[in-house]
Amino acid sequence: MKVVSIVGARPQLVKLGAVAQAFAGTDHEHVVVHTGQHYDPELSDVFFAEFGIPAPDYHLGIGSGGHGAQTGAMLAAIDPVLDGERPDWVLVYGDTNSTIAGALSAVKQHLPVAHLEAGLRSFNRRMPEEHNRVLTDHCADLLLAPTEEAVRHLAAEGLAARAVNVGDVMVDVCHRTRDAVLAAGLRPELGVDPDEPFLVATLHRAENTDDPELLAALLESMANLPVPVALLAHPRLRAKADQFGLKLAQGSLAAAKPLPYRELVAAVLASAGVLTDSGGLQKEAYLLGRPCTTLRTETEWVETLEDGWNVLAPRPDRLPVAEWHALAVRAAPSERRGEPYGNGHAGAAVVAALEAHLR
Repeated sequence: MKVVSIVGARPQLVKLGAVAQAFAGTDHEHVVVHTGQHYDPELSDVFFAEFGIPAPDYHLGIGSGGHGAQTGAMLAAIDPVLDGERPDWVLVYGDTNSTIAGALSAVKQHLPVAHLEAGLRSFNRRMPEEHNRVLTDHCADLLLAPTEEAVRHLAAEGLAARAVNVGDVMVDVCHRTRDAVLAAGLRPELGVDPDEPFLVATLHRAENTDDPELLAALLESMANLPVPVALLAHPRLRAKADQFGLKLAQGSLAAAKPLPYRELVAAVLASAGVLTDSGGLQKEAYLLGRPCTTLRTETEWVETLEDGWNVLAPRPDRLPVAEWHALAVRAAPSERRGEPYGNGHAGAAVVAALEAHLR
Protein backbone atom coordinates (compact mmCIF):
# COMPACT_ATOMS: atom_id res chain seq x y z
CA MET A 1 0.00 0.00 0.00
CA LYS A 2 1.31 3.43 -0.93
CA VAL A 3 0.11 6.41 1.11
CA VAL A 4 0.89 10.07 0.39
CA SER A 5 0.63 12.35 3.44
CA ILE A 6 0.06 16.02 2.65
CA VAL A 7 1.01 18.44 5.42
CA GLY A 8 1.99 22.08 5.66
CA ALA A 9 1.38 23.62 9.10
CA ARG A 10 2.92 23.03 12.51
CA PRO A 11 -0.01 21.05 14.05
CA GLN A 12 -0.02 18.74 11.04
CA LEU A 13 3.69 18.05 11.41
CA VAL A 14 3.14 16.98 15.01
CA LYS A 15 0.37 14.58 13.92
CA LEU A 16 2.58 13.34 11.09
CA GLY A 17 5.10 12.29 13.75
CA ALA A 18 2.67 9.68 15.12
CA VAL A 19 1.56 8.48 11.69
CA ALA A 20 5.11 8.23 10.31
CA GLN A 21 6.18 6.20 13.32
CA ALA A 22 3.25 3.80 12.78
CA PHE A 23 4.17 3.38 9.10
CA ALA A 24 7.83 2.79 9.95
CA GLY A 25 7.01 -0.63 11.37
CA THR A 26 5.24 -1.84 8.20
CA ASP A 27 6.02 -2.75 4.59
CA HIS A 28 3.87 0.11 3.30
CA GLU A 29 5.33 3.00 1.32
CA HIS A 30 4.75 6.38 2.99
CA VAL A 31 5.46 9.47 0.90
CA VAL A 32 5.45 12.90 2.58
CA VAL A 33 4.49 16.11 0.76
CA HIS A 34 5.15 19.39 2.61
CA THR A 35 3.31 22.31 1.00
CA GLY A 36 5.42 24.90 2.83
CA GLN A 37 2.34 26.65 4.28
CA HIS A 38 4.43 27.17 7.44
CA TYR A 39 7.83 27.99 6.01
CA ASP A 40 9.43 29.46 9.13
CA PRO A 41 11.95 26.87 10.44
CA GLU A 42 10.57 27.39 13.96
CA LEU A 43 7.15 26.21 12.75
CA SER A 44 8.31 23.55 10.30
CA ASP A 45 11.80 22.11 9.93
CA VAL A 46 12.37 21.69 13.65
CA PHE A 47 9.49 19.22 13.89
CA PHE A 48 10.95 16.86 11.30
CA ALA A 49 14.14 16.72 13.34
CA GLU A 50 12.33 16.47 16.67
CA PHE A 51 10.10 13.54 15.72
CA GLY A 52 12.65 11.72 13.60
CA ILE A 53 10.52 12.10 10.47
CA PRO A 54 12.52 11.64 7.27
CA ALA A 55 12.86 14.80 5.18
CA PRO A 56 9.79 15.39 2.98
CA ASP A 57 9.88 13.60 -0.34
CA TYR A 58 8.42 16.78 -1.85
CA HIS A 59 8.71 20.31 -0.46
CA LEU A 60 6.50 22.62 -2.52
CA GLY A 61 7.61 25.91 -0.95
CA ILE A 62 4.25 27.65 -1.31
CA GLY A 63 4.62 30.08 1.60
CA SER A 64 2.08 32.66 2.73
CA GLY A 65 -0.62 34.51 0.83
CA GLY A 66 -4.36 35.11 0.76
CA HIS A 67 -6.60 32.07 1.11
CA GLY A 68 -7.49 31.87 -2.59
CA ALA A 69 -3.99 32.48 -3.89
CA GLN A 70 -2.39 30.12 -1.39
CA THR A 71 -4.89 27.30 -1.94
CA GLY A 72 -4.68 27.72 -5.72
CA ALA A 73 -0.88 27.60 -5.68
CA MET A 74 -1.01 24.45 -3.58
CA LEU A 75 -3.45 22.80 -5.97
CA ALA A 76 -1.24 23.57 -8.95
CA ALA A 77 1.83 22.18 -7.17
CA ILE A 78 0.16 19.06 -5.70
CA ASP A 79 -1.50 17.94 -8.95
CA PRO A 80 1.68 16.72 -10.71
CA VAL A 81 2.98 15.06 -7.52
CA LEU A 82 -0.13 12.92 -7.11
CA ASP A 83 -0.28 12.25 -10.86
CA GLY A 84 3.25 10.86 -10.70
CA GLU A 85 2.85 8.90 -7.45
CA ARG A 86 -0.67 7.44 -8.01
CA PRO A 87 -0.98 6.33 -4.36
CA ASP A 88 -3.57 3.97 -2.87
CA TRP A 89 -4.47 6.69 -0.36
CA VAL A 90 -3.98 10.43 -0.08
CA LEU A 91 -3.96 11.24 3.64
CA VAL A 92 -4.78 14.83 4.61
CA TYR A 93 -4.64 16.25 8.11
CA GLY A 94 -6.76 18.72 10.06
CA ASP A 95 -8.29 21.91 8.69
CA THR A 96 -5.76 24.11 6.89
CA ASN A 97 -5.49 25.29 3.28
CA SER A 98 -3.04 22.41 2.77
CA THR A 99 -5.83 20.03 3.83
CA ILE A 100 -8.45 21.22 1.37
CA ALA A 101 -5.92 21.63 -1.46
CA GLY A 102 -4.65 18.07 -1.01
CA ALA A 103 -8.18 16.67 -0.87
CA LEU A 104 -9.34 18.56 -3.98
CA SER A 105 -6.29 17.57 -5.99
CA ALA A 106 -6.82 13.93 -5.11
CA VAL A 107 -10.55 13.72 -5.83
CA LYS A 108 -10.10 15.47 -9.18
CA GLN A 109 -7.68 12.67 -10.09
CA HIS A 110 -9.97 9.93 -8.71
CA LEU A 111 -7.55 9.03 -5.94
CA PRO A 112 -8.97 7.82 -2.59
CA VAL A 113 -8.79 10.43 0.18
CA ALA A 114 -8.60 9.81 3.93
CA HIS A 115 -9.13 12.73 6.30
CA LEU A 116 -7.38 12.51 9.65
CA GLU A 117 -9.18 14.48 12.40
CA ALA A 118 -12.49 14.28 10.54
CA GLY A 119 -15.78 15.35 12.08
CA LEU A 120 -14.57 18.26 14.19
CA ARG A 121 -16.99 21.18 14.14
CA SER A 122 -16.90 24.65 15.68
CA PHE A 123 -20.16 25.63 13.94
CA ASN A 124 -18.59 29.04 13.38
CA ARG A 125 -18.86 29.65 9.65
CA ARG A 126 -16.70 32.77 9.86
CA MET A 127 -13.66 30.55 10.48
CA PRO A 128 -11.79 29.51 7.32
CA GLU A 129 -10.82 26.32 9.14
CA GLU A 130 -14.48 25.33 9.54
CA HIS A 131 -15.07 25.46 5.78
CA ASN A 132 -11.85 23.54 5.12
CA ARG A 133 -12.80 20.70 7.45
CA VAL A 134 -16.43 20.44 6.31
CA LEU A 135 -15.56 20.48 2.60
CA THR A 136 -12.76 17.95 3.12
CA ASP A 137 -15.06 15.58 5.03
CA HIS A 138 -17.68 15.69 2.29
CA CYS A 139 -15.25 14.85 -0.50
CA ALA A 140 -13.16 12.26 1.39
CA ASP A 141 -13.64 8.49 1.07
CA LEU A 142 -12.55 7.60 4.60
CA LEU A 143 -13.15 9.79 7.66
CA LEU A 144 -10.70 9.10 10.48
CA ALA A 145 -12.46 10.67 13.45
CA PRO A 146 -10.66 11.36 16.75
CA THR A 147 -13.68 11.13 19.09
CA GLU A 148 -17.21 9.76 19.37
CA GLU A 149 -18.49 13.36 19.25
CA ALA A 150 -16.80 13.78 15.87
CA VAL A 151 -18.45 10.57 14.64
CA ARG A 152 -21.85 11.94 15.74
CA HIS A 153 -21.23 15.14 13.75
CA LEU A 154 -20.43 13.08 10.65
CA ALA A 155 -23.53 10.94 11.12
CA ALA A 156 -25.67 14.07 11.37
CA GLU A 157 -24.31 15.10 7.95
CA GLY A 158 -25.04 11.70 6.39
CA LEU A 159 -21.42 10.53 6.45
CA ALA A 160 -21.59 7.75 9.06
CA ALA A 161 -20.79 4.98 6.54
CA ARG A 162 -17.37 6.52 5.85
CA ALA A 163 -16.46 7.26 9.49
CA VAL A 164 -14.09 5.32 11.77
CA ASN A 165 -13.14 6.42 15.29
CA VAL A 166 -9.37 5.81 15.40
CA GLY A 167 -8.69 8.07 18.41
CA ASP A 168 -6.52 11.13 18.37
CA VAL A 169 -2.92 10.82 17.16
CA MET A 170 -2.02 13.82 19.32
CA VAL A 171 -2.46 11.61 22.38
CA ASP A 172 0.27 9.31 21.03
CA VAL A 173 2.64 12.23 20.57
CA CYS A 174 1.74 14.14 23.72
CA HIS A 175 2.06 11.19 26.09
CA ARG A 176 5.33 10.00 24.57
CA THR A 177 6.76 13.53 24.73
CA ARG A 178 5.49 14.10 28.28
CA ASP A 179 7.26 10.98 29.51
CA ALA A 180 10.52 12.02 27.82
CA VAL A 181 10.30 15.56 29.24
CA LEU A 182 9.66 14.33 32.78
CA ALA A 183 12.55 11.89 32.54
CA ALA A 184 14.90 14.60 31.26
CA GLY A 185 13.72 17.38 33.60
CA LEU A 186 13.59 19.81 30.66
CA ARG A 187 13.11 23.52 31.55
CA PRO A 188 12.51 25.75 28.50
CA GLU A 189 13.61 29.38 28.24
CA LEU A 190 10.46 31.50 28.41
CA GLY A 191 11.49 34.87 29.82
CA VAL A 192 9.68 34.10 33.09
CA ASP A 193 10.80 32.52 36.36
CA PRO A 194 9.87 28.83 36.07
CA ASP A 195 9.98 28.45 39.86
CA GLU A 196 7.06 30.88 40.29
CA PRO A 197 3.48 30.45 38.98
CA PHE A 198 3.11 31.53 35.36
CA LEU A 199 0.83 30.98 32.38
CA VAL A 200 1.65 29.89 28.83
CA ALA A 201 -0.21 31.78 26.09
CA THR A 202 -0.59 31.67 22.31
CA LEU A 203 -2.67 33.87 20.00
CA HIS A 204 -2.77 33.50 16.23
CA ARG A 205 -6.25 33.02 14.75
CA ALA A 206 -7.44 35.57 12.21
CA GLU A 207 -10.58 36.47 14.17
CA ASN A 208 -8.38 37.55 17.11
CA THR A 209 -5.44 39.11 15.28
CA ASP A 210 -6.94 40.89 12.25
CA ASP A 211 -8.99 43.40 14.28
CA PRO A 212 -6.60 45.94 15.88
CA GLU A 213 -9.03 46.89 18.67
CA LEU A 214 -9.72 43.26 19.62
CA LEU A 215 -6.06 42.29 19.48
CA ALA A 216 -5.13 45.28 21.66
CA ALA A 217 -7.84 44.32 24.16
CA LEU A 218 -6.70 40.69 24.36
CA LEU A 219 -3.06 41.68 24.85
CA GLU A 220 -4.00 44.20 27.52
CA SER A 221 -6.16 41.64 29.33
CA MET A 222 -3.24 39.22 29.49
CA ALA A 223 -0.78 41.97 30.41
CA ASN A 224 -2.94 42.94 33.41
CA LEU A 225 -2.97 39.46 34.97
CA PRO A 226 -1.40 39.07 38.43
CA VAL A 227 1.05 36.37 37.29
CA PRO A 228 3.63 36.37 34.47
CA VAL A 229 2.43 35.20 31.06
CA ALA A 230 4.86 33.60 28.58
CA LEU A 231 3.39 34.55 25.20
CA LEU A 232 4.74 32.22 22.51
CA ALA A 233 4.42 34.65 19.63
CA HIS A 234 3.50 33.06 16.29
CA PRO A 235 4.89 34.97 13.26
CA ARG A 236 1.33 36.00 12.35
CA LEU A 237 0.89 37.62 15.76
CA ARG A 238 4.21 39.45 15.53
CA ALA A 239 3.36 40.75 12.06
CA LYS A 240 -0.07 41.99 13.12
CA ALA A 241 1.27 43.58 16.30
CA ASP A 242 3.90 45.43 14.24
CA GLN A 243 1.27 46.49 11.71
CA PHE A 244 -1.02 47.91 14.40
CA GLY A 245 1.76 49.40 16.56
CA LEU A 246 1.05 47.08 19.51
CA LYS A 247 3.62 45.88 22.03
CA LEU A 248 3.72 42.17 22.84
CA ALA A 249 6.03 42.60 25.83
CA GLN A 250 3.99 44.71 28.25
CA GLY A 251 2.90 44.36 31.86
CA SER A 252 2.82 40.69 32.81
CA LEU A 253 3.44 39.60 29.20
CA ALA A 254 6.86 38.24 28.21
CA ALA A 255 7.11 37.59 24.45
CA ALA A 256 8.98 34.45 23.39
CA LYS A 257 9.41 32.54 20.16
CA PRO A 258 7.27 29.52 19.27
CA LEU A 259 8.75 26.40 20.85
CA PRO A 260 9.67 23.00 19.46
CA TYR A 261 7.03 20.52 20.56
CA ARG A 262 9.12 18.95 23.31
CA GLU A 263 9.81 22.35 24.86
CA LEU A 264 6.16 23.34 24.49
CA VAL A 265 5.12 20.28 26.49
CA ALA A 266 7.77 21.13 29.09
CA ALA A 267 6.45 24.70 29.29
CA VAL A 268 2.84 23.57 29.81
CA LEU A 269 3.90 21.05 32.45
CA ALA A 270 5.83 23.77 34.31
CA SER A 271 2.97 26.27 34.07
CA ALA A 272 -0.08 26.94 36.22
CA GLY A 273 -2.31 27.04 33.14
CA VAL A 274 -2.78 28.02 29.50
CA LEU A 275 -4.37 30.92 27.60
CA THR A 276 -4.89 30.24 23.89
CA ASP A 277 -6.99 30.36 20.76
CA SER A 278 -5.25 27.25 19.39
CA GLY A 279 -7.26 24.07 19.06
CA GLY A 280 -4.21 21.89 19.54
CA LEU A 281 -2.98 23.64 22.67
CA GLN A 282 -6.41 23.40 24.31
CA LYS A 283 -6.22 19.65 23.98
CA GLU A 284 -2.57 19.42 25.01
CA ALA A 285 -3.36 21.36 28.19
CA TYR A 286 -6.15 18.87 28.91
CA LEU A 287 -3.92 15.86 28.27
CA LEU A 288 -1.19 17.34 30.48
CA GLY A 289 -3.55 18.21 33.32
CA ARG A 290 -3.38 22.01 33.16
CA PRO A 291 -6.44 24.31 33.15
CA CYS A 292 -6.99 26.17 29.89
CA THR A 293 -8.80 29.41 29.10
CA THR A 294 -9.72 29.60 25.43
CA LEU A 295 -9.95 33.06 23.86
CA ARG A 296 -12.72 32.09 21.43
CA THR A 297 -16.49 31.83 21.34
CA GLU A 298 -16.41 28.08 20.69
CA THR A 299 -14.16 25.02 20.63
CA GLU A 300 -14.00 21.95 18.41
CA TRP A 301 -12.69 19.99 21.40
CA VAL A 302 -15.88 20.09 23.49
CA GLU A 303 -14.63 17.25 25.69
CA THR A 304 -12.09 19.62 27.25
CA LEU A 305 -14.95 21.72 28.67
CA GLU A 306 -15.97 18.84 30.95
CA ASP A 307 -15.56 19.72 34.64
CA GLY A 308 -14.04 23.11 33.80
CA TRP A 309 -10.69 21.93 32.47
CA ASN A 310 -11.25 24.37 29.61
CA VAL A 311 -13.37 27.54 29.77
CA LEU A 312 -14.30 29.84 26.87
CA ALA A 313 -13.52 33.55 27.32
CA PRO A 314 -13.68 35.31 23.93
CA ARG A 315 -13.68 38.85 25.38
CA PRO A 316 -11.87 38.91 28.73
CA ASP A 317 -11.76 42.71 28.52
CA ARG A 318 -15.55 42.73 29.00
CA LEU A 319 -15.39 40.72 32.22
CA PRO A 320 -15.01 42.30 35.65
CA VAL A 321 -11.28 42.41 36.41
CA ALA A 322 -11.53 40.16 39.46
CA GLU A 323 -13.59 37.59 37.53
CA TRP A 324 -11.08 37.53 34.64
CA HIS A 325 -8.14 37.15 37.00
CA ALA A 326 -9.84 34.33 38.92
CA LEU A 327 -10.70 32.55 35.66
CA ALA A 328 -7.25 32.82 34.07
CA VAL A 329 -5.27 31.72 37.14
CA ARG A 330 -7.73 29.14 38.52
CA ALA A 331 -6.47 25.86 39.95
CA ALA A 332 -6.83 22.60 38.06
CA PRO A 333 -10.16 20.85 38.71
CA SER A 334 -10.12 18.04 41.24
CA GLU A 335 -12.18 15.75 38.99
CA ARG A 336 -10.25 13.02 37.21
CA ARG A 337 -9.98 13.38 33.45
CA GLY A 338 -11.31 10.61 31.23
CA GLU A 339 -9.88 9.35 27.93
CA PRO A 340 -12.19 10.88 25.31
CA TYR A 341 -9.31 11.08 22.82
CA GLY A 342 -8.19 7.47 23.00
CA ASN A 343 -5.43 5.48 24.65
CA GLY A 344 -2.36 6.66 22.75
CA HIS A 345 -2.35 4.10 19.93
CA ALA A 346 -4.15 6.12 17.26
CA GLY A 347 -1.25 6.03 14.78
CA ALA A 348 -1.47 2.24 14.51
CA ALA A 349 -5.27 2.50 14.25
CA VAL A 350 -4.91 4.91 11.30
CA VAL A 351 -2.70 2.44 9.40
CA ALA A 352 -5.10 -0.43 10.21
CA ALA A 353 -8.10 1.58 8.97
CA LEU A 354 -6.33 2.46 5.71
CA GLU A 355 -5.50 -1.24 5.21
CA ALA A 356 -9.05 -2.35 5.99
CA HIS A 357 -10.68 0.16 3.62
CA LEU A 358 -8.25 -0.22 0.73
CA ARG A 359 -10.10 -0.44 -2.56
